[in-house]
Amino acid sequence: MKAPAVPNAKAIKAKYGGQSITFIGDSVGGGHVRDVALATRFSKDTGITVKVNPHPAASDASYSQLARSFATHSSSFDVAMIDVVWPGAFAPFLADLKPKLGSTAKMHSAGIIKNDTVGGHLVAMPWFGDFGMLYYRTDLLKKYGYNAPPTTWSDLFQMAKKIQDGEQSSNQNFSGFVFQGNAYEGLTCNALEWIASSGGGNFIDNGKATINNSKAAAVLDLFRKNIGVTTPRSVTSYTEGETHTAFITGNAAFMRNWPYAYSLAADPKQSKVVGKFSVAPLPHGPGGHSVATVGGWQLAVNKYSKHQDAAIEFVRYMTSKPVEKFDTITNSNVPTIPALANDPQVKKAAPYLKPATANVPRATRPSQLGAKYNEGSKDIYQGISEILNGKSASSVLPGIQSKLQALIK
Repeated sequence: MKAPAVPNAKAIKAKYGGQSITFIGDSVGGGHVRDVALATRFSKDTGITVKVNPHPAASDASYSQLARSFATHSSSFDVAMIDVVWPGAFAPFLADLKPKLGSTAKMHSAGIIKNDTVGGHLVAMPWFGDFGMLYYRTDLLKKYGYNAPPTTWSDLFQMAKKIQDGEQSSNQNFSGFVFQGNAYEGLTCNALEWIASSGGGNFIDNGKATINNSKAAAVLDLFRKNIGVTTPRSVTSYTEGETHTAFITGNAAFMRNWPYAYSLAADPKQSKVVGKFSVAPLPHGPGGHSVATVGGWQLAVNKYSKHQDAAIEFVRYMTSKPVEKFDTITNSNVPTIPALANDPQVKKAAPYLKPATANVPRATRPSQLGAKYNEGSKDIYQGISEILNGKSASSVLPGIQSKLQALIK
């Protein structure tokens, strides 16, 4: 599938042709390949040169990179992808897109537009959504006598152990379950799903830090006891890349990941599990219900850019309906334009958008921390990492809670 043409390219070329902009783009899965294809098409059609620099793979490292640039009012980049929880923190450094993109913003999800509007300014445009889900090997479930994926975390670990024990007789590298266990933003997202789905809250609830509770401790201890038992011991160093590699090479029965991994697992050029996997809602704890952490990325324009108007035209193109359709079909990104969910080509390419998976209740990270969000997330993922690496939850959670509470004040 070719990158879509740029609408109104002739007029854009007349105004901004010959200018150069730098885009801090994606680095996960096939994201960089997608970005380069789109930037190349945009440059060809408009005469605006776009340099694509992938951001650090870890979201919190990407945050720090942008924060350093903004602190010095740098114009070294013009457009950047930003996590859904960052608009509040970065709003003072971002151009207001409402005058030029306000009308086109109306076709995107109203909730995301609200998230990207700070102090009446539209500081970012929705690019693609994200939510956590469970990938599983359909062939192996059948082989070991299971007729459905697990619905509880306990079931997941029991099934993972049985399948792992059987498969390791012929493949020592096989593991039952893989997820993002490294000490970084991805672990904050994973841990939120474990805790919220067990009735343990969302880290911060009603203005108070709530992570130190018995339900949170129980599910975290369950995960701790399974490290190196149903997961690789090295899962505590896994980011998205190591996780999807284990699954698509046929070395895992279950995987927690984002939708981008679907296109990789379905690609015969790099996957050994084509036609042998499916997706389902993530499991839940006793008495809880499945949830999925809200992810997603926006495109924002640096307020200090020397080519702001050309940058805004690039954002207009990248967040357009034809490009979002292209992204969904080629890179299994979740469209932020609701109308695309009914497109026949999108439906075929993105079965994870079926209601059973896509309509799972969302859990949101504590973006109410604003500019302190990155610090708060670091407190969470460093603490959870200590638990996964052997410390009891009851010895770690009080410290995380006090640190979060201090940031709220």
